[in-house]
Amino acid sequence: QVQLVESGGGLVQPGGSLTLSCVVSGSTPDYYAIGWFRQAPGKEREGVSCINRSDGTTYYAHSVKGRFTISRENAKNTVYLTMNSLNPEDTAIYYCATAVCSWYMSAEYGYWGQGTQVTVSS
Repeated sequence: QVQLVESGGGLVQPGGSLTLSCVVSGSTPDYYAIGWFRQAPGKEREGVSCINRSDGTTYYAHSVKGRFTISRENAKNTVYLTMNSLNPEDTAIYYCATAVCSWYMSAEYGYWGQGTQVTVSS
């Protein structure tokens, strides 16, 4: 049974930082990348960033490039999303999911976490 569990969301002021964690349990092939997606109220879900666990290659959406950093700690089966210079437009529920991660990203293979709320507000 594959499970993804996110943590680390919360309320932060504009300009602040947060680090989200995604712990992957259960056996998954090495080619399963892990991606972070977000959905704001009234908006479609969008891909934020992803990482290939095998070689560490990454992808970032234009809206977060230079502000967010994705990383992995394979020994702990954990993927992190460090978010800096947060602004109110980053407010959303953030989900991690198995993904394809290349010059684009997309959710694949059907495994999602339950989501963690990130609110950026003064």
